Amino acid sequence: MKKGLLKPWKRLGWGRRLFRVVWMAVVGVWLFTIVQVLLGIVFNPPLTPLMVQRYFQQLTDDERKVHFERDYVPLDSISPNLVTAVVYSEDGLFMYHHGFDVKQMKKAYIENQKGRRVRGGSTISQQTAKNAFLPHTRNMLRKGMEAYYTTLIEALWSKHRIMEVYLNIIEFGDGIYGAEAASQHYFGHSARTLSRSEASQLAATLPAPLLRNPAHQTPYFRRCAADINNRFNWGMVNIDEPDEKKILKYSDQETLWDFLKWYRKAKNEK
Repeated sequence: MKKGLLKPWKRLGWGRRLFRVVWMAVVGVWLFTIVQVLLGIVFNPPLTPLMVQRYFQQLTDDERKVHFERDYVPLDSISPNLVTAVVYSEDGLFMYHHGFDVKQMKKAYIENQKGRRVRGGSTISQQTAKNAFLPHTRNMLRKGMEAYYTTLIEALWSKHRIMEVYLNIIEFGDGIYGAEAASQHYFGHSARTLSRSEASQLAATLPAPLLRNPAHQTPYFRRCAADINNRFNWGMVNIDEPDEKKILKYSDQETLWDFLKWYRKAKNEK
């Protein structure tokens, strides 16, 4: 460490004082995020930024009632049907990537550039990072922080823990968070006993939980749920015992760095 960083505050010029403040702030934020993620290995977040955002949105909107349902349960208390449904619908390579599905990210970027309305390429790990630690905003800083937190939880949490947190904090309706609360709200029973059909309906809710859910089924929603239900024919997902052949097949996946290099090249070619 440079001696200048250890000099008494009063002996430093304004430039060095500013540098020290910025340096200490960066280190402090970095340590805070590490502690956040480490605590997340054991403790469920009491609230998430999205939960707080939704509360104030409800509070200031006369057409929405203030509503909050949440009930944390271990992953073992959630039906394997829901785990299978969300993997097949949201992130088919969940057990085999390191947080990012670069192929889907490229596809989403290309389709968006063509003006087509497509879903993004976010993995379950990215959605967990976003929902657990960050407010829902649309800017590059938030996307960068999402990538950072995704990398952290992939490094420090198990896939089992990522899925457990995901299914306990994800939004299933206005003010309805987590699998247990959603199951009780929509079907009147525990998430432990969700059928394939019910799990498929909850999974179909995830892309737009404020617009569609099992209580208001449109023809489009029913088609989405049926499509997810049909994917159960591929077999049940066991996140604790990934397929060895698929591990080998996807062991050489592109990284986030590969995507950033590709993205820069694609932007320059426009």
